[in-house]
Parts: sequence; structure tokens; C-alpha cells
Amino acid sequence: MTAVILDGRALAKTIAEEIANEVAEFKQERSFAPAIAVLRVGEDPASVSYAKMIRRSFEKAEMEFELHALPETAGEGELLALVTDLNADEDVHGIMIQEPLPQGIRPEVIIEAMSPDKDVDGVHPANAGRLAQVAPAGRPPGVSGYFVPATPAGGMEILRRHAVELKGKRAVVVGRSNIVGKPMALLLLRENATVTICHSRTVNLDAVCREADILCAGAGRAQMIKGDWIKPGAVVIDFGFNRLGDKWVGDVDFEAAKEVAGMITPVPGGTGSMTNVMLMKNVLEAARRQMAR
Repeated sequence: MTAVILDGRALAKTIAEEIANEVAEFKQERSFAPAIAVLRVGEDPASVSYAKMIRRSFEKAEMEFELHALPETAGEGELLALVTDLNADEDVHGIMIQEPLPQGIRPEVIIEAMSPDKDVDGVHPANAGRLAQVAPAGRPPGVSGYFVPATPAGGMEILRRHAVELKGKRAVVVGRSNIVGKPMALLLLRENATVTICHSRTVNLDAVCREADILCAGAGRAQMIKGDWIKPGAVVIDFGFNRLGDKWVGDVDFEAAKEVAGMITPVPGGTGSMTNVMLMKNVLEAARRQMAR
């Protein structure tokens, strides 16, 4: 068996075109474009690179992008003041705070200061709480609008666009971060999958993974999930992005896994490619909600 490769790059390109068309309609109706403000403190190389990627994606879709880069010496109060100003700025529809933040700045304080309505990265406790409380698919949601972190949202979109059946399936999520593992588990649960959350301290992790019809890897450990950990025919969604020697790899041993799985996302070119377009989608939705009020 050789798995179907779930091409995130191709899908992201398709979705970006769809978003660009929706943005054009929005601009025609409103005479302005949805806008994101990205906040960074210091010059962390990965954060700098990611901000450039976001800028390119947004500008290509003719959405507005603004970067607020504070020096490494900026204090918590300065960043809080900036967040407060952006909360009140009607021309800014989404806010994203890049981590890591320097010592002395508490991420949880900054995140909680954001307006949940502008938290397009889905990290505010209000958005996380609404996701946790939303009703299963097919029922009234039971909660007001919320935002989902872009990376797991992208993983779900890959599953949806490839018509992967989730109802009644056994899903295993390896990783418990607030921006990947936990929200992915809740999204799968909402779609009526039976979900197990695992992590590096899970006993007999390999055996648990072998039970999965849908296996999602987001622990941040290079190639920790081996080919013989995978149930034949399973769908594998790899959120990992790790440097190994001179190349980037996922949390799954791709070469071994593709001989066992039914479908699998590659690294690079899988879930990472989807993150930017899902962020764009969240900003567009934030602008729509704010205009509706």
C-alpha cells in the first residue's frame, strides 16, 4: 500500500483564491479591506520569517497587514497599551501576538488583554472555552461565534476537502498544546469522532496510535511516530515541523508511514501550508462579524 498524499500546498492555493474572491466582494460592499495587526517583541528569527509570510499572503489577497515590532527591551506595560489601542481601533479586525515573548512579559496576561472578537489566532480563553462547549455537528452550536487556531483548523479543512469520514471513527491526537493538540481534539470530537489525547508520557503510546483511524501528530518531536505505529489504511495528519540535519521533517516518519497509511500529509507541504490561509479566513470572518454589529 502507498498512501494518498494530502497536498496542503495545492489546497492552500485553492482556498487562497476563494478568499481573495470573498475579499473582493467584501471590499465592494464596504469600501475597505479586512485588516490584521501582528505584534512582535524582539527579533526572533522564526517570528520574523512567519510575519513576512503572513504579509505576503495577505497582500496577495488584497487584505490589509500591519506589523507592530517592539524592541526586545519593551516591557509588559508597553505591549499591553498597544493591545488596548488595537482593541479600540475600528480599522483593525484581527490581532495576532507572536511568541515567544521576552522574559518579563507574561504571555497569558497579553493574550487575555486582547478582545476575543479580534483574537484571530484563537488563543484567548473565551475562544478556547467556546470551542470546548460547542455542541456536536448537526445540533445548534449553543455558543456565540468563536475562532479556532489556524493550524488545527487547517488540518480539519484537509480532512473535509478530502471527504474523510469522521463520524464514529477512532481519532488519536498526539500532543496537548493549546494551539494544536487540544483544539484539534475538540474539533474532531465536535465531528462525532471518538477521541483520545496522548502525549510524551502516555504509556504504550505506540499501541494507542495503532488503534487510530485518524492519527494526528503534534508533539513537536522529529519522526517520533514510526511506520509500525500506524494502523493500515489510517489517515495521518502531521502537524510537526522539526529540523533534522539539513532538512525539515514532521513528527511522523513519513517514508515508513506512507507505506502503511491510507492518506498522509507530507512535511513540508502539508498542514503548515494551510495555516496562513486559515488565518486569512479568520480575519475575514472577524471583519464580517464586526460589521454586522
